[in-house]
Amino acid sequence: MPEEDLVDIKFRLYDGSDIGPFSYSSASTVDMLKQRVVSDWPKGKTMTPKTANEVKLMSFGKILENNKTVGQCKLPFGDVGGGVIIMHVVVQPAIEKAKTEKKVDDLPRKVVCSCSIL
Repeated sequence: MPEEDLVDIKFRLYDGSDIGPFSYSSASTVDMLKQRVVSDWPKGKTMTPKTANEVKLMSFGKILENNKTVGQCKLPFGDVGGGVIIMHVVVQPAIEKAKTEKKVDDLPRKVVCSCSIL
């Protein structure tokens, strides 16, 4: 694999710590990156993804789609110039979403009538 085909990426976690940097081919998919994040997740974190589906990667202010390649996710106005690309990691556990939605549905609801009689 030619060296110019490689991109250095590190993953910034919610607490400011990093995973990486690692070198990836421009043909690597975002899904492959997510799987690497899950497998290399540091032990002892309060929030830990169980699957790649619970991870969202953000780069340059955009959420990256699973089927996109690293080459497609680069800045449109050129490369970083030999630097390391930082991708931010957002964890959204599916279980927590279900619990949150259920709690909202279980709340008692007040019916307020604002009728006025003239």
